[in-house]
Amino acid sequence: MAKLVQCIPNFSEGKDEKVIQGLVDVATSVGGVTLLDHSSDGSHNRSVFTLVGSVDGIKEVAFLLAKKALETIDMRKHKGEHPRMGAMDVCPFVPIKDITMEETIEISKEVASRMHDELGLTVTLYEKAASAPHRTNLAKVRKGQFEGMAEKLQEEQWKPDYGTKLHETFGLVAVGARMPLVAFNVNLSTSDVGIANKIAKIVRGSSGGYRNCKGIGIMIEERNIAQVSMNMVDFEGTPLYRVLETIRFEAKRYGVTVVGTEIIGLTPAKALIDCAEHYLQVEDFDYSKQVLENHLLG
Repeated sequence: MAKLVQCIPNFSEGKDEKVIQGLVDVATSVGGVTLLDHSSDGSHNRSVFTLVGSVDGIKEVAFLLAKKALETIDMRKHKGEHPRMGAMDVCPFVPIKDITMEETIEISKEVASRMHDELGLTVTLYEKAASAPHRTNLAKVRKGQFEGMAEKLQEEQWKPDYGTKLHETFGLVAVGARMPLVAFNVNLSTSDVGIANKIAKIVRGSSGGYRNCKGIGIMIEERNIAQVSMNMVDFEGTPLYRVLETIRFEAKRYGVTVVGTEIIGLTPAKALIDCAEHYLQVEDFDYSKQVLENHLLG
């Protein structure tokens, strides 16, 4: 059976259509790779691509996208609501079919090494590929962002895995391997980003909330609303509906309501079906047997 790997590179550009189109052109240029989805957000000033393909194809397209980001994105000029440290900010690989996590980790290391050797990029490995336990969590790797990263990388515990100092225009890219996650955002009926930050602190695992939730509060300028922006790293361990209801409950103390939610990029169907099962109060539901598409797609 053919091995399939997913790659979800995030780029620090969500406004310039010419730059984004250039990345799309590269993403669709490699045989054996399919660009499943790409989305851009002006307030975040960030674009997220979702690709799936063969091992060789996915390694090649990840490298070429890093090269394109190097050529077209200058981090010295970048401003946006989402935390960031590099032109290609993160580049995670996810095992999809007939491939182990160990093999996926090796793919991430091969790509990271090539990014440094051929492009001169500065790279830190994270998640399952991390070279030390304290580098596993992306939020800790990214803390300080682009503006503070040059100084941070001089510290012994944060020296990059590839390279010695921050790339002047590109910044730092985190490359790694992980299981599927859901990028899930909750929009609030307030322009006070402080409220979103307080709620994010309650739900995220690092500050005592849900272990599988990473979250921050940000401002959506074009809508003048605050948002709790999250990565759900294990949607089965911590379902989306549970976090949503916690946010809804906590927002009430500030006289705030949830006005909508967002899913960025692609998500496993089960993450949404689990929500449907919960809110519909379906009894004795069997995901493997009662979802039509599971039978059609095998």
